[in-house]
Amino acid sequence: MPLPPRSQRGCCYLKYMNLIKPKNFKFSKNKSLNSVSRFILSSFILISFFYIVPIIINFADNNLVTKEYTNNSKNILSSTLNKERLFKEDEDFLEADERDLLYDITEENNSEINLVRYTTDEINFVFSQNKFNLKEVRKTKLVKPVNIYLLPEDIKNIKTSEERKEIFIKIVLPLILKENNKIRIDRKRLFSILNKNSNTEIEKKWLEKKYKQYGVRYNDLLTLKIRMDEIPTSLAIAQAAKETGWGTSRFALKGNALFGQWTWSGEGLTPKDADAGKDHKVMKFYSLELSVRAYLRNLNTHSSYRNLRKARTELRIQGKALDSLKLSNHLDKYAETGNEYVNVLKKIIEQNNLKDFDEARLLPSSKDLESLI
Repeated sequence: MPLPPRSQRGCCYLKYMNLIKPKNFKFSKNKSLNSVSRFILSSFILISFFYIVPIIINFADNNLVTKEYTNNSKNILSSTLNKERLFKEDEDFLEADERDLLYDITEENNSEINLVRYTTDEINFVFSQNKFNLKEVRKTKLVKPVNIYLLPEDIKNIKTSEERKEIFIKIVLPLILKENNKIRIDRKRLFSILNKNSNTEIEKKWLEKKYKQYGVRYNDLLTLKIRMDEIPTSLAIAQAAKETGWGTSRFALKGNALFGQWTWSGEGLTPKDADAGKDHKVMKFYSLELSVRAYLRNLNTHSSYRNLRKARTELRIQGKALDSLKLSNHLDKYAETGNEYVNVLKKIIEQNNLKDFDEARLLPSSKDLESLI
């Protein structure tokens, strides 16, 4: 095909460009619209995915997957309260296994390390060096981790009852808080386990250990939740004060027994006024700390204190603080004097303002802080 004259080529080129330009522009515009559409569609799909998937998972959890545990704590505890038969079966199971319930305490009781027994002057010096003051504790609710593991022999020689009471509270308060802390940590771990669909081997072994410690049948998580709980600090101090005469009894000084627990299978001290035919002893402990642990274990497992545990659980369900005066009503079986014993405990709590310590928390020791570094 012959080319047009040179003079007409520029004009033809412009015409050619004018013909194709609108077409390219239209194509570019369509391409942009397609990109925007794809972006919007992709965004919609992505948003829908994150919205729908949780619904599907939740539906599967509730309808398709069989959960081992549910963290519906209030309903679990409430249903357990109505299972009187379950409690009875568990109590029968527990009473034949004192050695199992206290096996960790028994092991530590056999320690060959000799603890140092300080005098009251030496203990007061330690308290002053650590600025451990009960007035400050009542105000700040913070307790210095000063651990005294044996009562001083000369506590009986303290002239005034107020001084004796103060040193006694200073000695037992950190120990009670320490053991309650252990229960609180265990309880938190139990709640974590209850919130899982399945458990690791470590968690299963931990649960087996706790079933044994709390006299609970294997896999009875409901009862374990009720038993694995704290005792109000004021109630523990009051009982220790009553059982030991504020630290002056033979059982406390010779056997580190703060709560007068009886034993038929363990090592103990024979009561001087024991009735003929009764072969029980007052349990001996390696340290005051083990006595506190055994006391908490006793209230949390023995059939005589089932109503105390039930009342404590009801307070938990209602979201209320554990009230030592209310819970003490269920300790009438702790001593032969029954309700008279309960009234004495209430007087000790009220007259000595022991409820001031119920919200107290133990400060971490230097050893605890080192473990975090």
